[in-house]
Amino acid sequence: VQLVESGGGLVQPGGSLKLSCLAPGISVDSYCIAWFRQAPGKGREGVAGISDVGKTDYRNSVKGRFAISKDTAVNTVYLQMNDLSPEDTAVYYCAADLWGCTTVDGVPDESGVDYWGEGTPVTVSS
Repeated sequence: VQLVESGGGLVQPGGSLKLSCLAPGISVDSYCIAWFRQAPGKGREGVAGISDVGKTDYRNSVKGRFAISKDTAVNTVYLQMNDLSPEDTAVYYCAADLWGCTTVDGVPDESGVDYWGEGTPVTVSS
């Protein structure tokens, strides 16, 4: 299973981007799909996740700015990112957790990930 991300790019501070994750081979209606990110020189961290029944989790720093959603008709999960700041600059990865959303302190954790996408870069800069 290869998840496919799209929608990354260069955006000015305060701007918005919407990332998409297409999940061929699995159903986003049946599994947890999460977004992770890795900033330059830092480790990968969980950003947001959405369970099979639509329960969502977010890391504190993106609450109120980012929104994860899914469209089962096109088997795609989205990450709407608003009010972006340079601290959001990272490669964003889509991931599938086949045994339910694995979280630590309410934040998606990569220990439960079964499949990854190749990532899409997001750069927030003026």
